[in-house]
Amino acid sequence: MTAIPIVALDFPDAERAMTLVQVLDERCRFYKVGSELFTASGSDIIQWLRDTGCDVFLDLKFHDIPNTVAGAMRNVAKMGVRLATVHASGGSKMMDAAVEAAGPNCGVLAVTILTSLNDSQLGEAWGRERVDVENEVLRLAELARSSGVHGIVCSGQEAQAVFSRHGSALKLLVPGIRLPGDPADDQARIVTPAEAVKSGASYLVLGRAVTAAKDPRAAMAAVTESLRGA
Repeated sequence: MTAIPIVALDFPDAERAMTLVQVLDERCRFYKVGSELFTASGSDIIQWLRDTGCDVFLDLKFHDIPNTVAGAMRNVAKMGVRLATVHASGGSKMMDAAVEAAGPNCGVLAVTILTSLNDSQLGEAWGRERVDVENEVLRLAELARSSGVHGIVCSGQEAQAVFSRHGSALKLLVPGIRLPGDPADDQARIVTPAEAVKSGASYLVLGRAVTAAKDPRAAMAAVTESLRGA
């Protein structure tokens, strides 16, 4: 397998998250904790995941002044988190501070453009008529690499362009993963697991493709098989 699958525990409470982890058991040992679950359960859910032998990707997308982000990242690293996110648009000084504070055991991932945004929506956010998402991802990837981050977060649709330019110098985490035939839901830029791997992804974030499946274990097995085929 050339990419590590991470299941997103996007639940409003710890009980539902813990139930899914127990259902998946050995089929997944890496989980994402985002804003919804973290604000409901705090660091307790991270400690529980670590105690069960799982790795944690803490996806809080820090975006603040460098000193504040550094303080947050020091606390994240103490929790034993393996990956954590900041926004690349926070700038190089903020990313520099995050990387230094995280230390060698917590990889900092810089979020480029959210997978829920397309060209016109990004233009609206940036105060322009339209912004080419891929060009903006590539610009932010250059900025992130100069700060020494572990990698970036981008959609599978831009991953190939980033990988072609940076190779293994930037690990790529791709969210918005859907199995063939799955609905896009609120994502504007989605790919299948195999497509993401072929584009150079190192990590795949799986949300509703697994968490909303009637049989999460079967869905996870399908993902694993898809990755083997890739």
